[in-house]
Amino acid sequence: MANTLLILALVFVGLFAIFSMMIVRDLSKRGVKINFVLLRLYLIKYISQYKQITLKETGKIGPLYYPCIVSVGLALVLAIVGLILR
Repeated sequence: MANTLLILALVFVGLFAIFSMMIVRDLSKRGVKINFVLLRLYLIKYISQYKQITLKETGKIGPLYYPCIVSVGLALVLAIVGLILR
C-alpha cells in the first residue's frame, strides 16, 4: 500500500512539472521575461504571475492554475501518507 502511494506521489510530481512548464511557456508567450537559470527558485512566482495575468485578461483564473496547484498538493499528501505507512 505504501509503495502504491509513493508511486502515485511521483506521478503527481510529474504532472506538476508538466503543468508548471506549460505555465512558464504561456507566460513567455505573453511577454514575461523568464529566468531559466533560476527557474526552480522562481516557479512559485511564475505560477502566481500566471494567476494574476489571466485574471486581469479574462476575469477568470487560467485553466492551468488549479491542476498545477492540486497536483503538487496531492503529491505532498500522498508522499507523507506513504512514508508514514512505510
